[in-house]
Amino acid sequence: MKPTRLTGHLIAIYTLLSLTNLAFSATDEKRILFLGDSLTAGYGIDPNQAYPALLAEKLEERGLEYAVSPAGLSGETSAGGLRRAKWVMQKPVDILVLALGANDGLRGIKLSDTKRNLQGIIDFAKGEYPNIKIVIAGMLMPPNLGEAYTAEFRAMFPSLAETNDATLIPFLLEGVAGEPELNIADGIHPNPEGHKILAETVWNALEPLLEK
Repeated sequence: MKPTRLTGHLIAIYTLLSLTNLAFSATDEKRILFLGDSLTAGYGIDPNQAYPALLAEKLEERGLEYAVSPAGLSGETSAGGLRRAKWVMQKPVDILVLALGANDGLRGIKLSDTKRNLQGIIDFAKGEYPNIKIVIAGMLMPPNLGEAYTAEFRAMFPSLAETNDATLIPFLLEGVAGEPELNIADGIHPNPEGHKILAETVWNALEPLLEK
């Protein structure tokens, strides 16, 4: 059957619904939303091997009743995340893991715009759910972008965390970046073993926020 424009729209809607509403836990009493890019989406691997799914397994093993909603989209920028915020937060969110900004940096986007977009996502989340807890996943840029830009980029995440009383993950890819055996062939995105390390990195930030 030849795809029609309507079919394409329906596929896109279905895909977005899958990204935003998929819960790895049976309960929806409390929810953790992972708003991110290809790292959160598990680019190049089975999504069930990506760090949000691994964290869902860890939560279940410990008897912690949290639904996990992965909203990772490959190529996503902070501006795209801000546009998606209302959609992905239709259902109540107790913890937001914000893992965006890397694609902004790689595209050389003005960092004042990136920071404003990330702050906009946080402001929207707090406006909708005043008791929400925020985790900000920091990233680093390669040195070829220039010392001034990379320094400003690195400082952006701690600044946002301090301003918003959020939990900071200094570098989401800690222990994984630059390690060939932990990444897929592109050398950028983690393989399943790399995602296990990401999951532990994020868990260390999440665990103190969880209600036992």
